[in-house]
Amino acid sequence: MKSGMQDGLKAVVAAFAFLTRIPVWSGPLRDEDLGRSVAFFPLVGLVLGLALAGAGAAAGSVLSPAVGAVLLAALLAAVTGGLHLDGLADVFDAVGGGRGDRARMLELMRDSRIGAHGAAALVLLLAAKIAALTQVVERQDLLTLLAFPTVARWAVTPLIVLFPYARAEGLGRAFRGEASGVQVGIATATAVVVIAALGGRFALPALGCAVVVLLFGLWLRRRLGGLTGDVYGAAIEIGEVTTLILAGAIH
Repeated sequence: MKSGMQDGLKAVVAAFAFLTRIPVWSGPLRDEDLGRSVAFFPLVGLVLGLALAGAGAAAGSVLSPAVGAVLLAALLAAVTGGLHLDGLADVFDAVGGGRGDRARMLELMRDSRIGAHGAAALVLLLAAKIAALTQVVERQDLLTLLAFPTVARWAVTPLIVLFPYARAEGLGRAFRGEASGVQVGIATATAVVVIAALGGRFALPALGCAVVVLLFGLWLRRRLGGLTGDVYGAAIEIGEVTTLILAGAIH
């Protein structure tokens, strides 16, 4: 029992250590811990959502909706260390510059420099996110701020388990090698509980997010022969924007 609790705690810590820059752990993490951490991705999203909801409540009372939205987007990027945004830029640099050559695309993903395709993708995604967040702040829709990071991090979990990893090595391979349907099931149960607690109006946005993220994964699986850690990060960013847009449309 004690060993199981310790393993669970390590998995939670690994999820926060990997998906955020919150100083929860400074030592090495085992592949097993990283694989099990997939189950807790939505929990990380919920904690991020709580931080955004608190900041959104404060910003809505003193700032214009547009300025508040920019600050929320900046806060999310800061807490996650820009990890997912970096993945988005790397993926679109690779797709745009690789010209269908799988080896070339994987090589471009390792390049720390941002090219024109990656920069364009970043600008467009951040513009869409800020526009959607502007509406959220204007409505003081704190429930959406709770929901969208949670849903996006749940939606990426099937990609980790269902699709092969494109590289022979890499941090993302630990997730792919150790995670299983059990982790996806726990993540899904967590997401369902959160959506139900928020009143159920995020069920359709969550479904739409899952479909978009899955199609994104299928597209890159075809081009790369598998997925990478950069793809997981890009999928989270795309999932966040999709959920925000759909939640705003339904609201």
